[in-house]
Amino acid sequence: MTKTNTTPAAAVDPTAAAGSAQFLTPGVLGMKNLAANGKQAHWNVRGANFIAIHELLDTIVTNAQAGADSAAERIVALGLPIDARVTTVAEKTTTSVPAGFTQWEDMIRAVIADIDAVLGDVQAAIDGLDEIDLTSQDIAIAIKETLEKDRWFLFAHLAE
Repeated sequence: MTKTNTTPAAAVDPTAAAGSAQFLTPGVLGMKNLAANGKQAHWNVRGANFIAIHELLDTIVTNAQAGADSAAERIVALGLPIDARVTTVAEKTTTSVPAGFTQWEDMIRAVIADIDAVLGDVQAAIDGLDEIDLTSQDIAIAIKETLEKDRWFLFAHLAE
């Protein structure tokens, strides 16, 4: 019988793995939160710009899910587990997105506030990973790029 190795390659530095997990986990949780609440916003946005915002929110949700998956997979590839269960996300994150129907301007401001919260965690990961693991830092940089673009697309609806 062949034995399957279930641990990462021997070249993985346990200290780097732990550091990467420490810095990437808040971003994973924040993006899972953004994905859930972005969908909430998608269903409940109202007003003259409904269709544009409704469709943009779907893109933001997809991007948040992809970013969370990328960062979580990096943590697991380094040999550590990730806890991004719904209860964990709810305990460790907050949202500005209201529960019910909301006019598009207020909904955009709420989603931007949620994006800003995630951007803070992602920037902390970028800064913290500089001396720990450049591959993990690259993932955080890519996530930041996407979040900033999504934020720009939302903000453009409010700009005069």
